[in-house]
Amino acid sequence: MNYIYSNYTKYVNFFGKTNPLELIKKYGSPLYVYNENILRQRCQQMKNLVTYPNFSVNYSTKANSNLYFLNVVRDEGLNVDAMSVGEMSFELKAGFDPAQILFIANNVSAEEMKFAIDNKIKISVDSLSQLETYGKINYGGDIVVRFNPGVGAGHNKKVVTGGKNTKFGVTPELIPEVKNILKKYNLNLIGINQHIGSLFMDTEPYIDSVNSILAIAEEFENLQFVNFGGGFGIPYYKQNFQMRLNISLLGEELDRTIKKWVKKCGKKIHFKIEPGRYISAECGVLLGTVTALKQNYENKYVGTDLGFNVIERPILYESHHDIEIYRDEPSTSFDIEEVTIVGNICESGDILAKYRNLPKIKEGDIIGVVDAGAYGHVMSSNYNLRLRPAEVFINKADTDILTRRRDTINDLFAPYLI
Repeated sequence: MNYIYSNYTKYVNFFGKTNPLELIKKYGSPLYVYNENILRQRCQQMKNLVTYPNFSVNYSTKANSNLYFLNVVRDEGLNVDAMSVGEMSFELKAGFDPAQILFIANNVSAEEMKFAIDNKIKISVDSLSQLETYGKINYGGDIVVRFNPGVGAGHNKKVVTGGKNTKFGVTPELIPEVKNILKKYNLNLIGINQHIGSLFMDTEPYIDSVNSILAIAEEFENLQFVNFGGGFGIPYYKQNFQMRLNISLLGEELDRTIKKWVKKCGKKIHFKIEPGRYISAECGVLLGTVTALKQNYENKYVGTDLGFNVIERPILYESHHDIEIYRDEPSTSFDIEEVTIVGNICESGDILAKYRNLPKIKEGDIIGVVDAGAYGHVMSSNYNLRLRPAEVFINKADTDILTRRRDTINDLFAPYLI
């Protein structure tokens, strides 16, 4: 097998003792492939982010909820966040203790809250309305409140979760009303949290938000923890040598900020972060097959089986993913051409990569979509009644393990009662 264009996966030995062609032959195309060693490295980076002792990491399961993945995260000593009953169920199945799970609720029903309560899982609410709902069904219970200190950041407006133009969090001027509801239902506020958005590459907005949430923390007695949220970015433009987020600098600034606040307030409470993408994105590569080549007027299209039912980020967020090319024979040409890589969904927006300068691609080539471990398979669907791909792990021994099989046609029929 020849790695026609694959600097990243070769550099990190992503595929271990196998290769993309062997994996496609074995498990079918498309295929999500994850590297366990990279996943463990990212978990360890986050765990060691600061020197302050009362510190922990909550992995955001929404980024990648594969059960094998969650088992690795638990084995590395991380806790988890959940956004739904389904995610809580997966986390419990993966062996997390209820005390390790935080249900970060957003406009959820009382029934969903009751599931968490019955399973002794902590709940975070992000509105006065939801705080009232919780108080009515769990008088005297422990609760966490998500605040929106007014700082937002992210790679796309759809993923900015802090600031003035987002649905998330309680604004600081409502703190007196929060206290009134806590008193009304005899609730014990054990923690507060925030999240400014997803994929920031500069430390300044995050530290600004940390200072803002710490100012809110001073308004409440007896807090057990403050959760600073996440959104730590990764370099999606690796082929253009994009700089990484300076994790060492971020850790130093966060450490300094925490210790300064603890010294000022005399409260050695627990602090949490909740990275999702930073832990999962770089440990995933999506493989697919080139099925057609086509010239339409001035544009050359490379047709693949990687429709937006398989990876939704490019059509939803106009997100960039680097593309690699693998072939079963030596390359006879090193010519570069501009192409647009598209999928097999009946939509004009079904574009994976637009106007990319890549080595000449042939039918039958395998395409690798880099950094696909976050918000990849979890956002896949059966649109056009297509089958969701299998998920494979390259384990610590550099061998492949099937962790989720590919959908079958019978899976599509299964929910129907006729």
